[in-house]
Amino acid sequence: MKVVKKGLRAVAVLEACKGIASLLVGFGLHVLAGHNMRQLAENIVSRLHLNPAGHLPSIFIHAASGLTDARMGLLAIGALVYSAIRLVEAYGLWQGLVWTEWFALVSGAIYLPFEVYEMIFHTNVLGIGVFFINVFIVAYMAYALYNERKTHREHSL
Repeated sequence: MKVVKKGLRAVAVLEACKGIASLLVGFGLHVLAGHNMRQLAENIVSRLHLNPAGHLPSIFIHAASGLTDARMGLLAIGALVYSAIRLVEAYGLWQGLVWTEWFALVSGAIYLPFEVYEMIFHTNVLGIGVFFINVFIVAYMAYALYNERKTHREHSL
């Protein structure tokens, strides 16, 4: 029986949280389909006591007004697919499946160039935090895979 490391379990929990959050977003988008998104965005801006003519609130209202039912449906499907991928990855990491360790390494590494770009051109605390968490996860997954390969080689000799 394979012993699953605590680090893999921690990454699995993080991936499960991402999957659940994406699932909630997908269901939320599905529920909102058919509603007047511009009116909803204006209501949100009003409830938050923001100036609708302000830069960010006006971008939010403009983006919401461009959301058709078809786009909402596609976004909901995308969120559900992403959720399924993250939940399968979380399950595999929790069980110590090697292919999910590779998947976690590659899927985390894919985001790194985009996160570096964001840190260079749009620096903020959240972006920096996400970058360092992702670097830590990618490094941990590489370390776990390296150790597993080393252990496998030692046992096969």
